[in-house]
Amino acid sequence: MKKILFTGGGSGGHVTLNLGLIPLFQQAGWDVVYIGSKNGIENELIKKIPNVRYYAIETGKLRRYFSVENFKDMMRVPLGIFQAWKIIRKEKPDVIFSKGGFVSFPVVLGGYLSGCHKIYMHESDVTPGLANKISLPFVSTFFTTFADTADYVNHKDKIKYVGPVLTDRLENGNIDKARDMCFFNSDKPVIMFVGGSLGAKSINTAVIKNLENLLEKYQVIHICGKGQTLQAKCDGYMPFEFVDAEFKDLMALADVVISRSGSNAIFELLSQKKPMLLVPLPSTSSRGEQSLNAQSFKKQGFAEILTDDEVSDKLVQKIDEVFQFRNDYIKNMSEAEWKRTSNKELFEIIENEQKI
Repeated sequence: MKKILFTGGGSGGHVTLNLGLIPLFQQAGWDVVYIGSKNGIENELIKKIPNVRYYAIETGKLRRYFSVENFKDMMRVPLGIFQAWKIIRKEKPDVIFSKGGFVSFPVVLGGYLSGCHKIYMHESDVTPGLANKISLPFVSTFFTTFADTADYVNHKDKIKYVGPVLTDRLENGNIDKARDMCFFNSDKPVIMFVGGSLGAKSINTAVIKNLENLLEKYQVIHICGKGQTLQAKCDGYMPFEFVDAEFKDLMALADVVISRSGSNAIFELLSQKKPMLLVPLPSTSSRGEQSLNAQSFKKQGFAEILTDDEVSDKLVQKIDEVFQFRNDYIKNMSEAEWKRTSNKELFEIIENEQKI
């Protein structure tokens, strides 16, 4: 029986792809092992999947800035590498697949030191996170979502551009169902605000501040995020805390979408040819990857950008601009050449490489 070892964690974005791939490998008869952290989100999520052996190792957060915590973590990282090396020597996987996050570097290096020759790594954003960046010399293949990623890294020979790994969750949305759900009419265009599963405070605040002006021209769908306070709905305004199955219907109804610029989110919008106004997560809350994602989309004529500082004051003006030229954005997206890959296709790429 062939065996694959997955790693990745620290946030949902470093686990979601693994959650989609694991069942495909299991269905094909592979034995699946996972190395993650003790307290990360991956511990909770992966343990829900039957027949996956989960190992927790010590991890140290990899920071790009000075912090006293760096000195403590300098001890945890070598320990994590040693623990990963021992686990990999014991399990002897045929393949290691890393989705990134600070838990992944000890596993990639431990796998390399153990002599595993098939180590795959995946990056969602334009520029690799720090863990992926320092892991790159030790992997055999580096799957990228953006073609542009090759401009930011060494070891270009290891890059395999596969595009975003997307599901079909937004296909075949029902506009009439969404209109009935929101009590909207067909007279005014519809704009939709999406702040992610936990919401985006700056976007939510900007919506409420500008709601009266927005409702003069548009009907507004506002997905606030779990745990966020909902503004009372009114004529032409429909707030949701979170939407699951009906998200595809609401997306089908929207003429313009205002969103953060996480990789999966914006590629889903591209797949549906939705004109976008992107509000990247500020660099104070991230390493700046969302800004680069947004800039890549703007350069290709898919979107416009507002910074977190600008969103409250310039929101209506910028939405008007995107809506006015919406057909140009749709045309650019329709004519663009870009790859997309499904979980099944990525699984097949990895499995087929084992036969070479």
